[in-house]
Amino acid sequence: MNTSTYYKQNPAARKRRLKQQGAYNKTTKGLKIRTAANKLNRKLGTYGNEDGMDASHTGPSKGKTEKPSVNRRRPRMNKRFA
Repeated sequence: MNTSTYYKQNPAARKRRLKQQGAYNKTTKGLKIRTAANKLNRKLGTYGNEDGMDASHTGPSKGKTEKPSVNRRRPRMNKRFA
């Protein structure tokens, strides 16, 4: 079962996760990640234009856009085992 399916089937767990994620997004680290992503999206011209594209999370340059469904399902191996 993937994460999305789990949280759809468990509303209490979903509520806890959203609360935790909201708190994390307010931390210094969460703010830094979010602002860096927004800056890259602006640089690539995809921020706010509703084209449905994301800045790619791969490679050192991260200079291409792709569909969010493809971008977000890619495993982040360096974070998974750290």
